[in-house]
Amino acid sequence: MKRADLGQLVLVAAIWGASYLFIRIAAPAFGPVAMAGARATLASLMMLPLLLWRGLGGETLRHWKGILLVGVTNVALPFLLFNFAALAIPAGLSSILSSTTPLFAALVGAIWLGEALTVQRMVGLATGFGGVVLLVADKVHLGDGELWQTLAATLACLAATMLYGFTGNFTRRYLAHVAPLAVAGGSQVAAAVLLALPMMVSWPRAMPSAHAWSALLALCALCTTFAYVLFYGLIARLGASRAMSALFLIPAFGVLWGGLFLGEPFTLRMALCCGVILAGCALTMGLLKLPGWCDSPRRLGG
Repeated sequence: MKRADLGQLVLVAAIWGASYLFIRIAAPAFGPVAMAGARATLASLMMLPLLLWRGLGGETLRHWKGILLVGVTNVALPFLLFNFAALAIPAGLSSILSSTTPLFAALVGAIWLGEALTVQRMVGLATGFGGVVLLVADKVHLGDGELWQTLAATLACLAATMLYGFTGNFTRRYLAHVAPLAVAGGSQVAAAVLLALPMMVSWPRAMPSAHAWSALLALCALCTTFAYVLFYGLIARLGASRAMSALFLIPAFGVLWGGLFLGEPFTLRMALCCGVILAGCALTMGLLKLPGWCDSPRRLGG
């Protein structure tokens, strides 16, 4: 791997790790629904000119049904869920929970597409989700109200990553022949249209502060537009599996930015749980290897 590509991998992870910081700052000011709509609208306005400049408008329209579904499952609903979670849990915790995306991708692929799970992948799934259970179990000492808010926020993050896992499988099966930028840009436009009315209805009475607006603009320009362009360039040069390795650095940066800019605590237990989750993801994706016999395939339910 070239040094420039390695640097871009780290840069993508750093930017996407910062997205949870920006969400944590802006969500309380805008509210989950209004912020999701504003984010999708601004991101689509930034990505649409690039989409048209690349001559992908016609391709996007030809595959509008699939792209619309991606707009729901990969943009609109995850935006809403992560915004809701940011009202109750730290940015670092959200970033750690989001690292379960590869686990859900493997699980959805096995249940929906009937893909065989090797023993290694099943060990990886059990390890990764075990790390989530250990992470959430640390919160049982909270008061009743705070505990339920934390659990609801945790479930929202996991629901968002499950949707990401579904979308990855759907895109691979039905939109693999479509240019990635057409899917990314078109899905942002679709989400913006779907969220337009809810955004207007739920827009806050008090205008959000300049600080909240700055976080939202950074989220759209850096995390949704610039990072996507970088990431798809890396996929073209390195392949999807190597480019996906950037996902493993996101929790580290999410925790780092939350600690530096929001003073969020990072405990040894969180670090250990994060390590367990990432180890499970690495096993599931085949980046870590168990003995050869663990590669024997199994199908769920048979």
